[in-house]
Amino acid sequence: MSVTAYARRTWSEFLSAVQFLTRIPVPSQSYAADSLARSAKFFPLVGVVVGGGAALLHLLIAPHLPRAIAALLILVYLVLITGCLTEDGLADTADGFGGGRDREQILLIMHDSRIGTYGAAALTLSLLGRVLLLSSLPILQVAPYLIAAPVLCRWTTLPLSYFLPAARAAGADGFAGQGARIASLTSAGTLAGGTLFSFAVAAILLRSHAIAPIVCVAAITLSAGAYYKRRIGGITGDCFGAAMQLAEIGVYLCGVWTR
Repeated sequence: MSVTAYARRTWSEFLSAVQFLTRIPVPSQSYAADSLARSAKFFPLVGVVVGGGAALLHLLIAPHLPRAIAALLILVYLVLITGCLTEDGLADTADGFGGGRDREQILLIMHDSRIGTYGAAALTLSLLGRVLLLSSLPILQVAPYLIAAPVLCRWTTLPLSYFLPAARAAGADGFAGQGARIASLTSAGTLAGGTLFSFAVAAILLRSHAIAPIVCVAAITLSAGAYYKRRIGGITGDCFGAAMQLAEIGVYLCGVWTR
């Protein structure tokens, strides 16, 4: 493959990652069965884009508004720019695992677009918790955490998709989910490169305070992966989203805890 062709393919993969994880307008990319899996290497980089916008917004509004209001507006930005992708995953996962007794019922509930009691409770606690945590971070540390959290939370997709199979493979239960397009398709090189990039970004931004968020996110990823494997035998797209949400909350919590 020529250098030009490689650069063009790499750029297309990055745009595919942006298109999947955000609502940022990008040129439409041609569909390929493995396009999402190949774009996963750029998920942490998309976190830099999303977090950079949040950090810039914080720098603009923080001097003029109370901490809680500024945190709420930042959260509104994060929800809008991601199209509630991870929030939807958290709600569906909470409904499925909270209300399902076995694998088949869990997957069936998760596929239902309606939100239930467990999902509503999880979503409410997530939104409220993030506002409280963001407004409780040391003022000078808000911007670094706003970038580090989206990077680390999107990193969770790499180890989960490397080690876990799809819980709902193509054709199973009559439908296929986004998880089947990523699960077990992430390469060792993507996992290693994404891990190095994500942890380096966290270390540069948070310095000595980076250890706790990295350990926390790794623990959340390991625990979530083990739980998904035990309950449904693998992972779905909603499970990826739920892990991202928990990891983001974990990063902010570490920032408040170690202030």
